[in-house]
Amino acid sequence: MLSARSLFQEIVDNDDTFQLFCSIAASGETQGGWENGRIAALVPDGMRDLAPKITRHGADEDKHGRIFNALLRKRGLPPVPVPPETDYTMLLERAGIGLAHEKLRRDEPLTERDIVVYLSHSRVTEQRAADQMDMLVKNFGDHPELGKAIRLISHDEDNHLAYCHEELLRLARQGHGRTIQQVLRESALVEIRVYRDVSLAVMAHMGRLLNWPAPKAAALAAGIRGMHAYERFSGWHRMVGLQLPQRLDALGGVPATAPEYA
Repeated sequence: MLSARSLFQEIVDNDDTFQLFCSIAASGETQGGWENGRIAALVPDGMRDLAPKITRHGADEDKHGRIFNALLRKRGLPPVPVPPETDYTMLLERAGIGLAHEKLRRDEPLTERDIVVYLSHSRVTEQRAADQMDMLVKNFGDHPELGKAIRLISHDEDNHLAYCHEELLRLARQGHGRTIQQVLRESALVEIRVYRDVSLAVMAHMGRLLNWPAPKAAALAAGIRGMHAYERFSGWHRMVGLQLPQRLDALGGVPATAPEYA
């Protein structure tokens, strides 16, 4: 019987698939760290109070990248190149989710609208990240090799999602509500399509490395497409709602460190 636990166990137990999984994850987290760092540096003067939180968000993403690379080193495995069709962050940018890298490379302040759009995009992508990490914690939170890393990253992703909710609600009260709702809806519909495509590509690579039989690969692909159909029909609504989080000021204060993974 196919399950998330059994599939991920296969991936973890095989060095080639574990190497690809960690390389994809490390690359995406490191890219997110760079993006947040640049956004923090370019925040407009009227929103400078957000800069420390954006910086903290970027530092967390960098930390996650180091953790995945450390997991590779513990097995004596080097990172491998990320196949372009599995590069979630790159494909999101090409689809218009996230601020363009060309803009972030300039030393020109961003606009207030840019920050509203950035937070709206982040609310969608952080929902995906938090959901994925929650699934991994439920299935592998006690894993001797991965459990500690998974729990730490999951805690950070929950903080990131809480921060997006809190800041977007604050900006909505300041008159940005219409823009926020429009960007959230557009972003969610694009994200679920990109996530489907990336999931299909990742599973195709994993299947080749693990020599999955054709019926198993077909069943997994059908499951991914079925989940996309559900999300396209109604599941995307969970990615656009806003509510005051239980964790307030989740990215304030001193960030937790992970020196054992650095």
